[in-house]
Amino acid sequence: MNIEQISATIQQLGIVPVIAIEDPKAALPLADALLAGGLPIAEITFRTAAAAQVIAILARERPQLLVGAGTVLTGENLQAAKAAGAHFAFAPGFNPKTVSQARDLGMPFVPGVATPSEIEQALSQGCGTLKFFPAEGSGGVSMLNAFAAPYQHTGVRFVPTGGVSPDNLEAYLACKIVAAVGGTWIAKKKDLAAANWLEIRRRCEAGVATVRRVRAYGK
Repeated sequence: MNIEQISATIQQLGIVPVIAIEDPKAALPLADALLAGGLPIAEITFRTAAAAQVIAILARERPQLLVGAGTVLTGENLQAAKAAGAHFAFAPGFNPKTVSQARDLGMPFVPGVATPSEIEQALSQGCGTLKFFPAEGSGGVSMLNAFAAPYQHTGVRFVPTGGVSPDNLEAYLACKIVAAVGGTWIAKKKDLAAANWLEIRRRCEAGVATVRRVRAYGK
């Protein structure tokens, strides 16, 4: 899939579960919970040593899940994600070198931004979908609405991540330049450790219901 297809899928789903997973044995139960809950997508962050192995397991055993890599900071991270079978990669910040490396690898890449200058640098590199991070710490929905005035006409869309929760999910989804949110609440480390698969599924279902309600899907 290319970046346009990835971006369209992200826009349609509305939520990208952001997951730091430490035990590869949890990969498949996690995937099944996400799929059963209606969110066939996951961003597996490179915050743990197991990330590449987990991505490889998911890519091989659950091909119906769109699996990406998160917290991609270096070319080495990109190469590991690509080799593991990741369909896309997210970064918390904007690094022109990493953007270029992702392009060379053919890896759909979403860099992170928090300021107008970073947005313009990303746009100049051809990046049309951007991670807004840390979302709440950088002004949240109010900042995104402010970004809309000078940048909406470019077609840029954002994936705010960091501080997004069920309490403010609706406000983020209603923002006209938001493609989707990064769902760090969907499957936390403690849930994975405790094998809370039913709770993870329930959170997915609740999130999907909110996306459909706010965006009037299915009407």
